[in-house]
Amino acid sequence: MKGQVVYHNPSINFLIKHSLERKEVVQTKTGTLVVYTGKYTGRSPNDKFIVDTPKVHKQINWGKINFPISPENFQKLQKKINKFLSQQKEIYVVDVLVGAQKKYSVKLRVYCQYAYQALFVTHLFRRLTTYGQRSALSVQNFKPDLTLYCFPSVTADPKTDGTNSEAFIVLNIDKKTILIGSSKYAGEIKKSVFTYMNYLLPQKNIFPMHCSANIEKNGKTTTLFFGLSGTGKTTLSADPKRRLIGDDEHGWGPSGIFNFEAGCYAKCIRIKKESEPQIWNAIHRKGALVENVVLKPNGDFDFDDDSITENTRAVYPLEFIKNSVSIRVGKQPKYIIFLTADASGVLPPVAHLTLNQACYHFLSGYTSKLAGTERGIVEPKPTFSAFFGAPFMPLKPIVYLNLLKKYLKKYKTQVYLVNTGWIAGPYGIGHRIPIYETRNIITAILKGMVDKLSCRHDKIFNLFIPKKIPRVDQKIMDPSTLWKDKTAYLQAANNLAKLFIENFQKLKIPDQKYETI
Repeated sequence: MKGQVVYHNPSINFLIKHSLERKEVVQTKTGTLVVYTGKYTGRSPNDKFIVDTPKVHKQINWGKINFPISPENFQKLQKKINKFLSQQKEIYVVDVLVGAQKKYSVKLRVYCQYAYQALFVTHLFRRLTTYGQRSALSVQNFKPDLTLYCFPSVTADPKTDGTNSEAFIVLNIDKKTILIGSSKYAGEIKKSVFTYMNYLLPQKNIFPMHCSANIEKNGKTTTLFFGLSGTGKTTLSADPKRRLIGDDEHGWGPSGIFNFEAGCYAKCIRIKKESEPQIWNAIHRKGALVENVVLKPNGDFDFDDDSITENTRAVYPLEFIKNSVSIRVGKQPKYIIFLTADASGVLPPVAHLTLNQACYHFLSGYTSKLAGTERGIVEPKPTFSAFFGAPFMPLKPIVYLNLLKKYLKKYKTQVYLVNTGWIAGPYGIGHRIPIYETRNIITAILKGMVDKLSCRHDKIFNLFIPKKIPRVDQKIMDPSTLWKDKTAYLQAANNLAKLFIENFQKLKIPDQKYETI
């Protein structure tokens, strides 16, 4: 369009200034920016599609998560995007990298309607230059491997465009293009890009993982934390005694672990400075961007207010975490923690998994879907998400399972199941396991103190549970002892075990021996 201004790779300060001038955000007294995303305050899974073409048809695990859309309907949406783009007076274009290992990284170009979206992209992905500096690369010498258009003002017509609503998140693998319309929730940008990475990397024999990662300060021991949103990946990996590699998406290959991102996208509902000091401090720094957090009359955050959503979020660069790893890579992992937030109150706080049990729980991916993470979720409900991230894993389960088995065997990585959910009863009756107890459990694991501890065998869940861990209240180690009604506990435990079995049968995994429930 004649007279259109394209802001290409603008600096952080430029984006802060523009988002304020355009009244997209408000600013707190610490310099944090706050944006309110309207109707869409979480991911909209029913509006996410993959274009069904002959090239990808047999590879994609089509079903309730991976919805197909025709190339013809993709073209209709692309035309709407292109028309909107041509009519804009100002456009923000950001070039970034996805993946810390150059051999496996993807060059990503993002077209943004809003300045705050460009800030989100700049914070979250790997910048072409250092923090706060304008990129030296121009349009001419950066050739993207993947292009994303995010224009919330563009809406779909379900009757003619083949969508389920006015919102759409469409990945076209053949054309290496992502279209996002209607939703202002920035998490759609993040997760659609990682869906593409999770399709691409297994073809290169790299295991893509929905996990956080940290490493000892001496750089020797790497630990991975798998888990869905709200289970504690970001919180538990941001450990002042260790160095953070990344909080959500990583690859595992012959050279070790590498982060896909350069930033963190942390839930901040009911965050406390005392329990999560690193995240708290990062949120309060100038340039951090917060979504849907209510502000008090004095301008301070009210992190306890969930009147807009439970899924309040903060994005900030990893540099805001004092002891983060600048190169975003780590050695082969010694430990893996599978995190679950069990709302039924029956799973133990920790269990040591054998190889087959690790495969079983990786395929099960059990947790309680917490309020706000997706539209329509208002209280925890049991859910099974294979790989602890099925919504972002487009290939068939056996692909990811084989990669997990391969690397667990090769590097003899120890796996633990850690419950960060409820004890002394289900949600509404019991209470969540105190975070300090979970931290003490994980500290003991990473120090090698739990590997050889005496365990009891839970027959209902077929789990081996340490009888006693140093500095951990022994009462919580056996959930059944905290229930006043033992019959109710047994009923709840057996009901959950039944859900595990029913879910596993739906996966239709080729016949192999797993230590199932």
